Amino acid sequence: MIDYSAFIVESAIARNESRGAHFREDFDTRDDENFLKHTMAYMDKEGNIALDYMPVVLGKHELKARNY
Repeated sequence: MIDYSAFIVESAIARNESRGAHFREDFDTRDDENFLKHTMAYMDKEGNIALDYMPVVLGKHELKARNY
């Protein structure tokens, strides 16, 4: 579980935006142009984490900001 937590933290730090449950006070809005992508995280034998990205395939739903 600690490894998975490290993946989440590294991925969140790399995203300079707020999206869904991921909220940052220093970047309080979404940035679809730069961050509409899936994040994949990999850990090597020394515990170093590398991030990679994969494009999101949009379906029939329109992207829009959540307004709660």
